[in-house]
Amino acid sequence: MNATDLEVVRTWDEAALLDRPPLLVLEPLGERLASVGLGLAGIGGGEIRWARIGEGHSNVTFLLELAGRRLVLRRGPRPPLPPSTHDMLREARVQRLLAADGVPVPTIVDVCDDESVLGVPFYVMEHLDGEVVTDLMPTHLDTDEGRTALPFAAVDALAGLHALDVSAGDLAGLGRPDGYLGRQVERFASLWPKASRRTLPEVDRIAEWLRGNLPVSARASVVHGDYRIGNLMFRGSGPAEVQAILDWEMATLGDPLADLGYLVATYASPDAAPTPLELTTVTRGEGYPRRAELVGRYVARTGADVSALSWYEVLALWKAAVFCEAIYTRWLDGERPGDTFGPTLEVGVPTLLAAAAAAAAAAR
Repeated sequence: MNATDLEVVRTWDEAALLDRPPLLVLEPLGERLASVGLGLAGIGGGEIRWARIGEGHSNVTFLLELAGRRLVLRRGPRPPLPPSTHDMLREARVQRLLAADGVPVPTIVDVCDDESVLGVPFYVMEHLDGEVVTDLMPTHLDTDEGRTALPFAAVDALAGLHALDVSAGDLAGLGRPDGYLGRQVERFASLWPKASRRTLPEVDRIAEWLRGNLPVSARASVVHGDYRIGNLMFRGSGPAEVQAILDWEMATLGDPLADLGYLVATYASPDAAPTPLELTTVTRGEGYPRRAELVGRYVARTGADVSALSWYEVLALWKAAVFCEAIYTRWLDGERPGDTFGPTLEVGVPTLLAAAAAAAAAAR
């Protein structure tokens, strides 16, 4: 696990020689971990072995090995960062609150706001030995029963999250559910001019459609904000079960159907055209449930009225186009060297907008 592109250096003196700040600085990180009982005493805190894990299109995640222990570190990308994004301290707080209510999340063992360590806040979690599903099915679930059970397990975990009582206690402070949908539309509409250097008229047309067809939220819940199969870890043995829900950067309180619409819009199914949101492609194969079956499973678990679900799917696709455009612009600016996802978004963002427009037309 050696540094390959100067993402990782040993000291801040080495970092000062780089054109861009590194993502890990090993000696101060080791000292920090040792100070909270996660490493070895002494200068540098002991040797740290590291590897990048996850898709890494937004925040950055590393597997760390030190003192006979495996940990996972999560931090924001290199600056400059858009305002109010990549808030690692809030993300860690959300997970700790949810863990207290029985939501499956990794155990957080350290939260660091001392920017002298890595230059940005970060947090560290226990490593879980599970499976994140993308283009291959875990061997123990690659059966007729497993192919059905895995997507349904994802729906069941979402229904469990949405069942939490957010009317009082610490969870009630995670956001303002009233007006959530309208704020989502206005926030992402305002982000487009900052995220893009090109003119794509469909962005404004879809925003107007969303405003004109805004549904009334039936109730409030915790909303994950990026709930898809690729942000779930499944147990490495036994029946399909979500071991942990990952990536809580966008979590807040709002309309639970926003999560369901996003899950459906990102779910790779043979009965829907592919988009750049489909990061778990394996479910396009034979034997996996279709999107309508996922919706039916959610309704059976929650009793939700999903008659307006198409609106939420349009919202998901349109929002994804906005944040993918920001990734594309950062790639154009040279801020994501070596990134293979960024260049695909020249066409990928218009594809998302076309899918959103088609879903809006079908909903009329």
